[in-house]
Amino acid sequence: MDKQQADKLITEYFQKIYGFAVSKSFSYAEAEDLCGDIVQEVYLSLLRAREVICPDNYIRRIAAHVYAKFVSRKKKHEGVSIDMVQLSYEEDFLPADTEEELCRLRREIAFLTERRRQIVYLFYYENKSISSISKTTGIPEGTIKWHLNKARIELKERFTMERKIGKLGIAPVSAASIAHGGTPGPEGGPEYYLGDKLNLNIVYSVYFTPKTLEEIAEELGCTPVFIEDKVQFLEENGFLVSTRGNRFTTYVSFSPRVYTAEWEDTKLKKQMEIAKKLAEVYVPAVQASIADIQDVYIPGGNRQLLEATAIFYGVTRKCGGYADKDLSLYNIKTSTGGKYLAFVDLEAECADPDYVPQMHQSEWVVCGAMERSSDKYPEIYSWAVNSKLDSRTGGWKDNLYTDYEYLYEYMRGSIRDDTANAEKFHRLRKRGFLTEDNQINVMIIRSAPREFFRRIPPLAEAYKQMFADFILETAAQEAKQYPPQMQDLVIDLTANGFIGSAVAVMLLDELYKNGTFRPLTEQEKAAANLIMFSDILPEDHMHLLFS
Repeated sequence: MDKQQADKLITEYFQKIYGFAVSKSFSYAEAEDLCGDIVQEVYLSLLRAREVICPDNYIRRIAAHVYAKFVSRKKKHEGVSIDMVQLSYEEDFLPADTEEELCRLRREIAFLTERRRQIVYLFYYENKSISSISKTTGIPEGTIKWHLNKARIELKERFTMERKIGKLGIAPVSAASIAHGGTPGPEGGPEYYLGDKLNLNIVYSVYFTPKTLEEIAEELGCTPVFIEDKVQFLEENGFLVSTRGNRFTTYVSFSPRVYTAEWEDTKLKKQMEIAKKLAEVYVPAVQASIADIQDVYIPGGNRQLLEATAIFYGVTRKCGGYADKDLSLYNIKTSTGGKYLAFVDLEAECADPDYVPQMHQSEWVVCGAMERSSDKYPEIYSWAVNSKLDSRTGGWKDNLYTDYEYLYEYMRGSIRDDTANAEKFHRLRKRGFLTEDNQINVMIIRSAPREFFRRIPPLAEAYKQMFADFILETAAQEAKQYPPQMQDLVIDLTANGFIGSAVAVMLLDELYKNGTFRPLTEQEKAAANLIMFSDILPEDHMHLLFS
């Protein structure tokens, strides 16, 4: 293109070029520099070009290109500065290296403490004065300056540091089940807090090694900003516990992520062996201890229902005592009154998948002992477990204290099966507490629960010693799979719970199979291993009382 045509186009587009430069600059001097650079590049390009078909697009592309170079040359160190923590004024045309530095700087700002991050943001992002920040935050001006200085030092040190995402950021853990032992509180058990996968992984991240908020964030592959509210929430509710160096640990019990099928099979075999021995030596003692109980209502009149429940209680509560650890440290105390031990079964990998087990853990799974009382009716109380021996479903969540209140009201004649009480009767039938013709289908004892449970004898010391070596060795082996802060809990629960719910189910299963107890009917399965204590018995069923 000849010089005359180039001059004409420059004159025609000069105002547009200058307007573009002003829109991309933060001072008129800077706009004039940028405008001069663009005009020079456009003019030289026009002289080199043979023909320009669309001047608008041609000049716009050159302007954008010149601006990008201008940012790189003039603003790179002005916009991204560790000493002054400055950020680029305009990002639309950032070259790759500048954009990368900005991302790195922002990342490191996110890793500052919450207070320091807030001050940096107000000072550098919102251009607030130190006096203004002091008024907003209530922090003295001298402290604001100190935080800014510390932030500069931290950012300079960390700017070139390579942060690595931890294992949980790439492969987070998942809960196969969440359980508790104790009082869940109004929100429910630990699943209310750990059902959120991020919460679960925050807690698990500190399980083996205590970590700071920053270290937790690195492990999860995120910034502290993203998780600090969750960390505070988990700490307030006892799932995270502060320890030295602003670090957190936890007393939630997570199951190992690797298990040995042969070892699990060995334990089940030993438990089955113990169950069969207890059938010989312990069951007769329990039966004798409750033989003279008179004030009891048993649906259908099958007294073996009462004996089976007493045996279950005795095995789980009177056959332990192999360890004596203080477990108060492990109680999770939530802000709304929950107090319990928390357990998380993780999805685990089998270390010996070719091993063929002879027994299966799932057959002996039990929803642990559930105790219910009533503020409205202090006279009532219940004890129950759910297992394959009964037909109740829903576990502890479906075992409501109101169920027993409704039943008590029905026993007293306070409610009738009418429209006003339709929901209560529907609930009682759904639980199996009432039959379709309104017959009560729950074992009820007229006494205080402690009087009944006190009758059930402990396992004789000679038999406890017979099992002690294997049980204590098993507890020690189990504890090795857990971090140090969890080992007392594991030893106590393993040693004292080895003869527990699983053994009780095995024992009763054996009694039903060998004919000691007759098989349960479907109606009896709804009442199995559940006792309600009351000051009255169902008057309409007095013929079922034993005398």
